[in-house]
Amino acid sequence: MSDTLNLPAETRDRAGKGASRALRREGRVPAVVYGNKEEPLSIHVEGKELIRLLGTGHFMNSIVEIEVGGKKLRTLPKDVAFHPVTDRPLHVDFLRLAANATVHVNVPVVFTNEEASPGLKRGGVLNVVRHELELVCDANRIPDEIQIDVTGADVGDSIHISSVKLPQGSASAITDRDFTIATIVAPSALKKAEGEEAAAEAETAE
Repeated sequence: MSDTLNLPAETRDRAGKGASRALRREGRVPAVVYGNKEEPLSIHVEGKELIRLLGTGHFMNSIVEIEVGGKKLRTLPKDVAFHPVTDRPLHVDFLRLAANATVHVNVPVVFTNEEASPGLKRGGVLNVVRHELELVCDANRIPDEIQIDVTGADVGDSIHISSVKLPQGSASAITDRDFTIATIVAPSALKKAEGEEAAAEAETAE
């Protein structure tokens, strides 16, 4: 499960582009905390610390505990705006979480035991349709990743959400279809060989 991240912050007294630019010149990043039927709270955070948390690789699906004004707010990052040239974070939106909240998150998919897949051992290719799964999770049980075992998967096989065992407290946010996550496809060389074999068999039959 994702660890809770801690982020000190200070309240923003002034809004607007000019105030935001002034904060960024001081190495700060403007942000807002909203949701849970409360008024939005304008804050700013240390740019270097935010970049460090972004570097964990699981910032967007982690609980971030914001410390501001002597209080701690449990939040979930919802959006980060980046500079188009420097990729420096410019603004962050945080969703305030209630106790026992459920959240929508995108969790990365990781495939395991590829060496135990007959299709991949024969030269097949793992064609990943979805690199992330959209899940509804208990806020205290957000998984870092979803591991999918491809043991026994052969060329032509597909992996659907119905075949994936999700962690306790997690469910697919998409419930109206059994969508495909990945398929094992044959490379062009293997397809050509199989086509030639089929043609030879057809000629023999004739």
